[in-house]
Amino acid sequence: MRSDRMKKGIERAPHRSLFKALGLTDKEIESPMIGIANSANEVIPGHLHLHQVSEAVKSGIRMGGGTPMEFFTIGICDGIIMGHEGMKYSLSSRELIADSIESMAMAYPFDGLVLIPNCDKIIPGMMMAAARLNIPAILVSGGPMMAGEFHGKEIDLATVFEAVGKVKAGSATLNELKEMEGCACPGVGSCAGMFTANSMNCLSEALGLALPYNGTIPAIFADRIRLAKETGLRIMELVESNLRPSKIMTKKAFENAITVDMAFGGSTNTSLHLPAIAKEAGLSLPLQTFNRISDRTPHLCNLSPAGPHHLQDLHRAGGIPALMSELGRKKKMIHEDVMTVTGNTVGENLKGKRRLDPEIIRPLENPYHGNGGLVALFGNLAPEGAVVKRSAVDESMLKHRGPARVFESEEEALKAILAKKIRKGEVLVIRYEGPRGGPGMREMLAPTSAIAGIGMDRDVALLTDGRFSGASRGASIGHISPEAAEGGPIAVVRNGDPIEIDIPGKRLNLLIPDEELKKRFSQWKPPRKELKGYLKRYARLVTSASTGAVFE
Repeated sequence: MRSDRMKKGIERAPHRSLFKALGLTDKEIESPMIGIANSANEVIPGHLHLHQVSEAVKSGIRMGGGTPMEFFTIGICDGIIMGHEGMKYSLSSRELIADSIESMAMAYPFDGLVLIPNCDKIIPGMMMAAARLNIPAILVSGGPMMAGEFHGKEIDLATVFEAVGKVKAGSATLNELKEMEGCACPGVGSCAGMFTANSMNCLSEALGLALPYNGTIPAIFADRIRLAKETGLRIMELVESNLRPSKIMTKKAFENAITVDMAFGGSTNTSLHLPAIAKEAGLSLPLQTFNRISDRTPHLCNLSPAGPHHLQDLHRAGGIPALMSELGRKKKMIHEDVMTVTGNTVGENLKGKRRLDPEIIRPLENPYHGNGGLVALFGNLAPEGAVVKRSAVDESMLKHRGPARVFESEEEALKAILAKKIRKGEVLVIRYEGPRGGPGMREMLAPTSAIAGIGMDRDVALLTDGRFSGASRGASIGHISPEAAEGGPIAVVRNGDPIEIDIPGKRLNLLIPDEELKKRFSQWKPPRKELKGYLKRYARLVTSASTGAVFE
C-alpha cells in the first residue's frame, strides 16, 4: 500500500505513535488510508452541509474496510465576491486548491482520495489535483440548490442580479427586490442553474471521475447522502484494483465531457477548466476542439440562465446518464469504451438509461439548437480565441456590428450601464481584467445582469479579456486572448472603432486597417499595477485564458 511509506516497519514506530495519538487502533493503521479533501465551510451556501456529506463518505470507507482521514481546503463563493476586489481571488484560488491537495497527498501518502467540492473553482482545482497525483481518486459534490419561487415563478441567483438592473430601469421596485433576495436561494447547494459549479459537477460524471447523478441530485435529497456512502465504498474498490485517474481521464473522456457540455449549454468557464485539468493529465485541449465538438453536437437542454429549467428538472428527467444515452443514439457522438470510477465503461453505465421528460432533455431530432452551447471565436481582435455561450445569446445578436465603447475596468462599465449611459448597438469593451491584467480574470455577472435588467441584452454586446459567470446571458464574449496586459489587440481598441461579431462564423474582428493597428501598438505601453501577496505571484506565473489560465 502507498500508505505503508509512513506506517510500516520498525523505523515507523514514531509515526504509528502519532497516529495512535489521533485515537486510531492498530487495525485502522494497518488498513488502507483514504484522504478526504473536504471544502466545507460556513461562508458558502453550497458548502455549509459538506460535513454531513463527508460523514457519509467516511461511513462508506469504513464499510469497505478503510480508514478515512479528512483534511480541508479553502473555498470561495463567486456570487458573494461578485463585483468587487474579492473576485480577483476566485480563479486564482483554483491553483491554491490543487497545490494544497497535492501537498497533503504527497506529505501523507494516502492510498486513495475522495474529493468533496461543490462550487466554482473548487471543483476543477480538486480535479486538477487528482490528475496530477494519479492515485485512485473519486469526486462527490454537495449537489445543486433547489430553485426559489417568487410569485409562482421559479427563480435563482441570476434572477436577483438581473432584478438590480430592473430596479434601476424602473421596471421593478425596491420592495420586490427585497422580497426576491429572500427567496431566490432557498437553502444549501450550488446555485440552481447550469452555472459554473453545476456545469463542472455534471462534467465530473461525463469525465468518469464521479458516480452517476453526482451533478444533479439536489443537495437536500437523501439520495445525496446515499451517493456519498456509495462513493466511500467505491474508493476502496478503486484502491483494490488500482484504477487511477490516468486510466479514466483520457482524451476520449475529455471529448465526452465537452460533448455533454455542448448538449446542456454549460458555463463558458468550462473552456478554462477542462483544458487546465487536461494539462495535469498530460493532454492538450485547445479551443479548436471545443468548436469541432460544438459543430456536431445538438443543444438538448434549455437550463437557466438561457432557459427556464433548473438542475432539479434535469435530475427528474434522468440526469446526465439520460442525456448521454440520448447523445449516444448518434454514432460516434459518445465514446462508450471509456473507463469510469464505477469500474465499468461509459457504455455499460448507460445501459437502460433513458429520457424521462422530452422537454427537459429533447430528442436528437428536435434540439433547442442544432449546434452546441459554447463557441470559440477567432479574428484580429482575438488571435488566440474568445468564448461565448451561444445558447444564451438572442438570435438577433448572433451577428452584430457596432461601435466600441471602451472601459478600463468592470466598475467603470457597470457605473455607465446603471446610469443608462450606453446606447443601442454599442459593443462594450472591458479590458485589463484578464488572468494577468486583473489579475485573476474576474467574472462579470453584474454588468451582464445589469444590461439584461435594463432590457438591452438584445441591443448591445459586451467583450472582455476577463470572463463571465455561468449565470450570464446575452452577447457576452469573454476570455479574449491575448489579453490587454499581454499586449493583445483589445489593448488598443478605441471608442468608436467598428467591431464585427459573427458567432455562427466564429469570428471576432476589429474593423480598422492593419497599418493603424500597428501604429497603435507602437505607441502602447502596459499600465502598471501595484500588487502584493498571492496576486503578485499569480500575475507573474499565470498564462493566457486560451490555455486554461494555468501556471507556466
